[in-house]
Amino acid sequence: MQGKHHHQPRLFVPVTLDSLVPEDNIYRQLDSALNLQFLYKETESFYGTEGQPSIDPTVFFKILLVGYLNNLQSDRKLIQFCANSLDVRWYLGYELDEALPWHSTISRTRALFGEEIFLKLFRQVLSLCVQKGMVRGKRQAVDSAFIKANASLDSLKEKEIVGDGEAWADELDSNSEFTVSQQRKNLVDKHHQWKKQAYRDMPGHSAAAKRERLEAASKEETDDNGNRIRGKYLSNHTHYSPTDPDARISVKPGKARQMNYFGQLAVDDAHHVITGATADFADQRDSQCLEKIVELATSHLEENGLKAEQILADAGYSSGEALEYLNRKELDAWIPNFGQYVPQRDGFEYNRELNRYECRKPGGKAANLEYKGERPVSKGYIKRTYRGSESDCGKCPLRAECCGAATRFKKIDDSIHKELYDAMHRKLTGNPKTARKMSRIRSKTVEPVLGTLLNFTSMRRVHTRGIEGATKHVLMAALTYNLKKYLKWVRKNPVVSKPVEKLVKKGAKMKELFSFSRYSSIINTCGKNRTIYQNKQINYLV
Repeated sequence: MQGKHHHQPRLFVPVTLDSLVPEDNIYRQLDSALNLQFLYKETESFYGTEGQPSIDPTVFFKILLVGYLNNLQSDRKLIQFCANSLDVRWYLGYELDEALPWHSTISRTRALFGEEIFLKLFRQVLSLCVQKGMVRGKRQAVDSAFIKANASLDSLKEKEIVGDGEAWADELDSNSEFTVSQQRKNLVDKHHQWKKQAYRDMPGHSAAAKRERLEAASKEETDDNGNRIRGKYLSNHTHYSPTDPDARISVKPGKARQMNYFGQLAVDDAHHVITGATADFADQRDSQCLEKIVELATSHLEENGLKAEQILADAGYSSGEALEYLNRKELDAWIPNFGQYVPQRDGFEYNRELNRYECRKPGGKAANLEYKGERPVSKGYIKRTYRGSESDCGKCPLRAECCGAATRFKKIDDSIHKELYDAMHRKLTGNPKTARKMSRIRSKTVEPVLGTLLNFTSMRRVHTRGIEGATKHVLMAALTYNLKKYLKWVRKNPVVSKPVEKLVKKGAKMKELFSFSRYSSIINTCGKNRTIYQNKQINYLV
């Protein structure tokens, strides 16, 4: 017979919020796993002694955790989700008839608390993972990803051009984010002109492609005077965003330019627990960020009695300064050298004792390229220069092939850290199997973690402004990821209670254990030849 439900609202319902939340609910597990009481003392200095009471600090961070767990990026949607969820209300400690904090309260409190509060919460979660044996500490994999900033390219403004000399010195002491010297602007313009010439014969730069662009340009917008609005080259040297001055223009191959921050992660290879997380400026190279993220990870591990021994990273983290830092810290690094590295010069041999290059080309004049000193280059590197003489190279039959048609002598530039690059090259080529193994470990350790954070933990975009807000965002996403792994680990690896453990240690067989009427069912297996049982009255699962 077909049934039909008749709903009649009741004035009084004899039910509690606690009875509506299942025992195995994730928020019950979260509430028992993470104790946030320490936040009262840590956040006390951010408040005065008078005025209206603020939002409870523990409630604030619980709301943030709910947002990152459910991939909710908007504070409005987050509060709406919390208000409509019975289990979240139970977790926050708000009854059905209580109003939750306003969404703007979440935004203001996030800006109020310092970065150090978020970092302490991250360390608290990491300590839980260490206590459960989820972190080994020996090997750390490092990688990065762009995080979309809360600013657009349309907000960019050109930096004010100041004169040279005294004005340049004044710029160094002032806010240089909004000014640029005439010399620097000329260098940027010169670089863009060089790109035009260099890419002239490449696909997309042919005459047909130019005609297509001209036809498309005829349909583009014009200004009030009828002049076509042309696209401009955008550079961090010449432009800034007044909306978010800390955001930087950056681009990945095959992607459009946008305003970004740089998220950096260090992940332990044992169970993929994040040991370090931070945000940096997007115009930095990976190698410039290595020291900061490694320092964070190693300090967090040392706080928990662990020590990092190996660092795995891709070629983007390769630089002389980075390798020098890792050597100083006595860390075993496996980082491929960057693409421009040349292990040896064709036809020339380096004499380490005399610090010079010697020509070994058949038919050459056996010229010696003497050391001429060190000099900085435009990208900030310092190079050593080795140069031959016109008397040796000028009359050499291989001069045009070796030096060029217009140059009268051979010159070789080396990095001042060439010894470090050479040592890494010998290490990787001398141990190819180990190098491939380390590369695979790095890929399967840190890259899936980054993908999860970007796609399922709200880290793809930051909705606050400023580098501090971006760092808080990365820390919250990272600690939420660790917390989810921790809860999953606890469910799969419960602790054996002492009554059952004693029976198992005595060698009790399965039939004997089942003969006790108080043992009702097998819950899980934990370790070799051990079984966890559940009592009808007493829960043996800790």
